[in-house]
Amino acid sequence: MSKETLASHIRNIQDFPIPGVLFRDVTTLFKSPEDLKELSDILYETYKGKGITKVVGIESRGFIMGAILATRLNAGFVPIRKPGKLPAETLEESYQKEYGTDTIQIHKDAISENDVVLIHDDLLATGGTMEAACRLVKKFRPKDIYVNFLIELKELNGKEAFGKDIKIDTILSL
Repeated sequence: MSKETLASHIRNIQDFPIPGVLFRDVTTLFKSPEDLKELSDILYETYKGKGITKVVGIESRGFIMGAILATRLNAGFVPIRKPGKLPAETLEESYQKEYGTDTIQIHKDAISENDVVLIHDDLLATGGTMEAACRLVKKFRPKDIYVNFLIELKELNGKEAFGKDIKIDTILSL
């Protein structure tokens, strides 16, 4: 299957979650066993030799491929969630996104200095959510950090939000 085929299976929803935003819905990829396997295979091939010990998934669509990839890499899975969703002590970061302000949290004991971390989310738009996630993960001072998105919206220049020390990969650029 080609990346163009995967891209053609993404549902576009106009004016969601607010007027003027074109939402790229990846749940259409998750409901197709062929698409889900292709995404899993692409991610695994990209990261299989990197020594990743923890995959961090960002709420909520980042949980899906993040957990699948963690299983395939024999790594642990760590969720980053919105406030009030994690039961133990947390660290948090607030950030601006394209249509408001938000906050994310991670458990204080989620990552160690010996970990090699892959942070995964479904979509790179302006980069605010992932930039905040990177700040959270950097607080643990892991050995290395990789970042992955299923989709990059190129016209929003989200990669510019990150420093040169962050290795960013995307499967699809739209």
